[in-house]
Amino acid sequence: ALPRRQRFWGIILGAGAAVALRIFFTVILQYVLELPWLRLVGGLLLLWIAVKLLVQDEADEANIESSDNLWGAVRTIAVADIVMSLDNVLAIAAAAKGNTGLIIFGLAVSIPLIVAGATLIMALLTRFPILVWAGAALLGWIAGELMVEDPVSAPYFDALAAASGISHTSVIYAMHVLGTVVVLAMGWWLMRRRSRAAVGVPGHHERGPAE
Repeated sequence: ALPRRQRFWGIILGAGAAVALRIFFTVILQYVLELPWLRLVGGLLLLWIAVKLLVQDEADEANIESSDNLWGAVRTIAVADIVMSLDNVLAIAAAAKGNTGLIIFGLAVSIPLIVAGATLIMALLTRFPILVWAGAALLGWIAGELMVEDPVSAPYFDALAAASGISHTSVIYAMHVLGTVVVLAMGWWLMRRRSRAAVGVPGHHERGPAE
């Protein structure tokens, strides 16, 4: 939702913040690879980010100062990147075997790739706004998997699979679908509710020629 002239800096600063946070969390996570609740909370947070992506109110954003809007976008990028990259961060921490220098070098190399990829996706989103819904659906898909794989929730899903006579893979797939449906349904409902509220608020009417 940033103005065109601020999009580049939003991508640069957001990607830089994401990589810096990823380095920090990867160094920490190498000591807590199997921390309970980590994936479960991350999945729930990712669902919230996905819904938020859909229900951004452009009218309200237009009234926000540019600096606030830019830093708000940077915060959203950084948080979403950390949550989506949770499995990746855990894998990096495990592969590096405690070598902090290797972690920092590997993640820093990803900066140009993140910026180039984000720039390409932004161009596509500008031309095809429907892709925002596809992106939100993808976040919901990833969130479903995160919640299944958490050490706290995994035994319950395994028990459910055993009791139902279905495979663990089917359970994961079902959670993928559930996460996607939750995001799209909540996004649609909140947008519909917000549009109805806007119609009912005094002053939200079309201006006639005399006005």
